[in-house]
Amino acid sequence: MSSSPPPVAPHWVQMALSVLAILGGGTGLAAIATVVVQRGKFRADAADTLTEAALTLVQPLQSRITQLEGEALSARSELGVLREQVNKLQFAVRVLTRTLDRWRAAIQSPDATLRRVRAMVAETDRSPEDP
Repeated sequence: MSSSPPPVAPHWVQMALSVLAILGGGTGLAAIATVVVQRGKFRADAADTLTEAALTLVQPLQSRITQLEGEALSARSELGVLREQVNKLQFAVRVLTRTLDRWRAAIQSPDATLRRVRAMVAETDRSPEDP
């Protein structure tokens, strides 16, 4: 009898057959095929999850922004009213300062008399300088 060595398969064929045997034949291949087919679904599910999380974070921020815009509008309106009041008060201070300057000058005048000072004060009371 002549015993010849069995034919040797290429190394990659042996590896492929080993992998197929380890995976359990058809069951392992079916599992791999399922993963490959559902890979797109996994990505879509991940995108949906991320979108949902983003919306959960964005909606409270949008409502807070709306609230802050309302508060800013109210503050601007109040600021306008306060500026108007400040302008009126500044005008009143200027008028009163001029009046006091005139009275001081009248009182410190060398020919000042009580009658003249009283007349000047009475005249100022009759003609108020309003804005």
